[in-house]
Amino acid sequence: MDFSKIFIKNASPTKVGGQAILEGIMMRGKDRIATVLRKPDGGMHMKIEPLKKPSKWKKVPIVRGVVAFVDSLVTGTSILLYSAEMLEHFDTENVYEKDKMTLWLEKRFGEKGALNAMLYFSVVLAIVFTVGVFIILPTALVSAFKYLTTNEIALNLIEGVVRILMFVIYIAAISKMEDIKKVFQYHGAEHKTIHCYENKLELTPENAQQFETLHPRCGTSFLMFVMVISLLLFSLLGWPNLLIRIGSRLLLIPVVAGLSYELLQWAGRSDSWVVKVLSVPGLLLQKLTTKTPSNEQLEVAIAAMKEVLKEEEPRAYVAECGPEGIFTEIEEETNEEIEKPNDGEAGRGEK
Repeated sequence: MDFSKIFIKNASPTKVGGQAILEGIMMRGKDRIATVLRKPDGGMHMKIEPLKKPSKWKKVPIVRGVVAFVDSLVTGTSILLYSAEMLEHFDTENVYEKDKMTLWLEKRFGEKGALNAMLYFSVVLAIVFTVGVFIILPTALVSAFKYLTTNEIALNLIEGVVRILMFVIYIAAISKMEDIKKVFQYHGAEHKTIHCYENKLELTPENAQQFETLHPRCGTSFLMFVMVISLLLFSLLGWPNLLIRIGSRLLLIPVVAGLSYELLQWAGRSDSWVVKVLSVPGLLLQKLTTKTPSNEQLEVAIAAMKEVLKEEEPRAYVAECGPEGIFTEIEEETNEEIEKPNDGEAGRGEK
């Protein structure tokens, strides 16, 4: 791994971060979010949302990490659902009928209420899946090792290693899916675009393409920090019965998230050898979650980046452009603002 191409000397770190989505990218700047999708006809669709001022909790160490994690989960899921909805709207060749559950929700809560209900259900489902597979299952599986060793620290360390292996195997498995491969290409496009901007080059696909798909301040590193910190923290808790172990791990999830956030914030402000060593696990994980993008995918990332860099007062709107690349506003958005990240947080999203 060539650190000189990842921790680039004389680069100017930005607070812009983002997330790869279905056929597009979300970029998050200091005062707005820009979501840009590639349409089937070759054009692009853009949605701009202003950010709220950060709450007072965003200034409290550890707590701000938990708040940021929940906010990122809700916002990220919302944008993923939006991208899926818009791609379905643009797909004129295949007309999809709404399922009975969606129709029932729309009848009971209205179209907007139904969308919100599906959003929060998706968030809850994601949390349940993550907790069940990566928190509860590893500690249950490692219970079998107590017949091989009674050393409590060893058992907790084995559990941590099993958790990390399960997570890496899961990422490697889904990376084989065609749709996920494309998402990972957009993830790479996001990183290359941010590298290009941080190195003060004109934002063009050709300039961005010369950079690595790995980035030192990627939110993917947050996930790896969570795994490593949980391994170390849980190893101090002894090895009680299964129910107590599960309960203790669930109770400590906010602490692990908060500590991981603070570590990521610190790592984003330094390029010392200590940070580089700590960043290795996250960078290795990025090798799975990023792929080399096409120039067309870089165009999407660049369009989103240019939008969040604007100095004018942010406002909510939707715009589209044809293959020529000129955006035209098509409607005014009235959605409520979403919470603005604290200083430095914008650059800590999934990259």
